[in-house]
Amino acid sequence: MTIETRWLVYPDGERQETDRLLAMNELVDMNGSRLPLPPPTDRMVAYRVFKVRRVEERGELDVLQYLELVPAAELAGMMGIRSQ
Repeated sequence: MTIETRWLVYPDGERQETDRLLAMNELVDMNGSRLPLPPPTDRMVAYRVFKVRRVEERGELDVLQYLELVPAAELAGMMGIRSQ
């Protein structure tokens, strides 16, 4: 029997357990919830999944989903707002 645990790994190294398996380049909020495209506002904390790593040891599988911070200018671009 293998126990699978999924983790969000934030840019500062903090980890948070999640029940979702995220897709590469998926946009999520601070809690790992999917963000709609275009995002509701450019004034929010948003992360993008840039790497997924699987670590297996004796009946345990950790799925590490690494997040990077999405700059406000990039969020504005997704909304069609030009950055100044």
